[in-house]
Amino acid sequence: MRSNLIAKKPIILSVANQKGGVGKTTTSINLSSALAEAGAKVLLVDLDPQGNASTGLGFHPSSRSKTSYDVLIDELPMTNVIATTQIAGLSICPSSADLSSADIQLVANEKRSFLLQDALRDPRVEILGFDFILIDCPPSLSLLTVNALVASDAVLVPLQAEFFALEGLSQLMLTIREVRRSANPSLRIEGVVLTMVDSRNRLSQQVEGDARQTLGELVFKTTIPRNVRLSEAPSFAQSVLEYDGSSKGAEAYRALAVEVLDRHALQPKKRENV
Repeated sequence: MRSNLIAKKPIILSVANQKGGVGKTTTSINLSSALAEAGAKVLLVDLDPQGNASTGLGFHPSSRSKTSYDVLIDELPMTNVIATTQIAGLSICPSSADLSSADIQLVANEKRSFLLQDALRDPRVEILGFDFILIDCPPSLSLLTVNALVASDAVLVPLQAEFFALEGLSQLMLTIREVRRSANPSLRIEGVVLTMVDSRNRLSQQVEGDARQTLGELVFKTTIPRNVRLSEAPSFAQSVLEYDGSSKGAEAYRALAVEVLDRHALQPKKRENV
């Protein structure tokens, strides 16, 4: 069944940055939650062997009998792995530490870069009617990340407001360019979202100014602030919208969700309580 937004087909976004600690998983969890709150039907695919997105949405490692590892390695149907979360409209394909060996196990597979694309294009997934599929990528440019990029319509890049932030984007951009040439010509940049921004800090202001001057409209208007509630929420296995919906972090991710919806000409609609 389609959601309130009725997207014609799922919009697949990779949340990627090869640098760790930039707010990638925080963005995956909270943007997914904010899109669901706005009325979208959302699937979050956890493709990071650390499995933090899965844990952050209440899925303890011991409870994950089937994961994205089984989808890629054993080509198990995605529908056998997808689980509903405590957030209305948000489902997850959880991850496990087994994914850390996926690159080695897949190297001899001729379809190694297309496995996730095939899994998400399965008619059994399409019939579930997701508006958005977000993929939380590992903090590396591995075969897992390549699978995500090949499967995606676009890449959303979290960028920490710190010195040398822009320099770190160059390798990711080269990888995106290579995927365009070889496997996914329509892959584009959804946008860059500045994270861990301290508006009182001169360095944050400088990084934001440089990013907007260099990347222009690719940079979302919304910035994600440094926020204690954002840091605390995962330890309670909740998104920040559940943990403290009135916090600055929650409001920022709601604003980011509205920007994403606007870019796809979809209007937010409050989900009706069932």
